[in-house]
Amino acid sequence: MHFEPTEEQRLVETTARQFADQVLKKAAAERDQKSLFPEQEMRQLGELGLLGVNIPEEYGGSQAGVVAYSLAISAIAAADASVSVAMAVTNMVAEVICTFGTEAQKQAYVPKLCSGEALVGAFALSEPQAGSDAASLQTVAEKVDGGYRLTGNKQWITSGDRAGVMVVWARTDGKQTQKRNPATGLSAFVVEPSAPGLSVGRAEHKLGLKGSTTVPLVFDGCFVKEAARLGEEGDGFKIAMVALDGGRIGIASQAVGVSRAALSAAVSYSKERKQFGQPIAQFQAVGNMLSDGAMQLEAASLLALRAAWLKENRLPFSQKAAMAKLYASEAAGRICDMALQVHGGYGYTQEFPVERYVRDARIQRIYEGTSEIQRLVIARSVLKEFSEHAG
Repeated sequence: MHFEPTEEQRLVETTARQFADQVLKKAAAERDQKSLFPEQEMRQLGELGLLGVNIPEEYGGSQAGVVAYSLAISAIAAADASVSVAMAVTNMVAEVICTFGTEAQKQAYVPKLCSGEALVGAFALSEPQAGSDAASLQTVAEKVDGGYRLTGNKQWITSGDRAGVMVVWARTDGKQTQKRNPATGLSAFVVEPSAPGLSVGRAEHKLGLKGSTTVPLVFDGCFVKEAARLGEEGDGFKIAMVALDGGRIGIASQAVGVSRAALSAAVSYSKERKQFGQPIAQFQAVGNMLSDGAMQLEAASLLALRAAWLKENRLPFSQKAAMAKLYASEAAGRICDMALQVHGGYGYTQEFPVERYVRDARIQRIYEGTSEIQRLVIARSVLKEFSEHAG
């Protein structure tokens, strides 16, 4: 077993870390406080090849693989989680189109996503009444001459107001009824922001990730050509589940990055802050907190990289991705809270970045599948695996 990154993977991580340290860190607090979208920074990520780390070179990607992508996301998230979210979703959209799209779709959209020309991608699956239960979505794609008309509402769409390319899910079997299998009537479409009948709602005011926009989308008879459909009619649920499995590696990696930043801040502060005549790092209680945080960070990192390695080598990875996302996101909550505690009252102010880490980490237990959904995925896999072994 080899735990060290390859030379190429290390180069991608180094590139991401240098950009994070030299460019992202200095303005991360301002982006958070003023809710500033990192437009220039996203284009720079494209120039560095970090928006298509896992995308084939023929479509403008770096083709460095999923492990390199995981390392890059972690490095960016350690400086600014908001930027890592936009980066992860863009890579996710590019990968979905590469996996399920026609050659024409790949050539038209993927290079623009990888280079930053499209700025960012958007993944439009969730709806006001369809979150964890993705199969129950109600947006309808009605077949008409030359294409489809999309009617419905999407909710919680990351970068939906900035995206140059978005993948949208809708029903192609008419409105859902109890007599239909909800998972077989969904289809996916590649939609451009200029599509007639598409409008963007007011950006959400969020607890964290304030440099990343989250918006509702309204489809009012939005026309898309038949060539915009991704895969065959009825493939939408399968496409969504494949994309979300991979997306969970991205969220786990993001959680690792935020955790690393929080632990680093706690260690630095504990060595500087003195009480009772000595640095607080010398007190056993604080040392125990730091050691627990380091242990959880190591476990989260290994889980994320394990899932990334499996995916990169085309091995089953759904369960491992769910485990990585679940553990890393919950560990991030504990580590960031610990870092704030180490800072004491100062940690509760904006003088130090740990309060931002706490806020940014909280969403990781919700998006790309809640912790409860991850446990459901893992439980199903465990029941199947151990039943087969028992047999």
